[in-house]
Amino acid sequence: MHVKTAVLITSALLAVAGCASSSPPVSAMAPNGITYIVVRHAEKATDDPRDPSLSATGQAHAEALARRFATTRLTAAYATAFRRTQQTALPAATASGIAITTYDASAPAADFVAQLRRTHARGNVLVVGHSNTVPGIVAMLCACAVAPLDESRYGNVYEVSIDDGGEATLTESTY
Repeated sequence: MHVKTAVLITSALLAVAGCASSSPPVSAMAPNGITYIVVRHAEKATDDPRDPSLSATGQAHAEALARRFATTRLTAAYATAFRRTQQTALPAATASGIAITTYDASAPAADFVAQLRRTHARGNVLVVGHSNTVPGIVAMLCACAVAPLDESRYGNVYEVSIDDGGEATLTESTY
């Protein structure tokens, strides 16, 4: 009886040990499927009314975004052609050793999302957009309703994780 009990306890401990692993933080992303990290550009400066760069606060927020996803290996980074989106994506892309792919801010969200889905089946993809484009992109990625983004709001992070079965999960936070 004692041998059987010892075998059962040992088997149970081995089973638990085999299942034990530290849960990765949300920003580490799941290995199966894909996660899109969609953000609006950081705070803009007043240096150019048509194509402003980031303000000092915006630069600090871009660095904070990179730190937030420092443990996440980005497989791709997208930003519109505007300086503020490129500068927001740059620290995170540089930390992952990847280039930023420029996408057309005026393209319909459905077309851009279709391109993303065709191009990326796995990994973690950063997308930097604008207050008037981010909600549409996120809504198309998760097939869910997303509230409009106020022009004065910065720092929202939308993580859309899509598993191998096509099930999308949206997580909203700030950085």
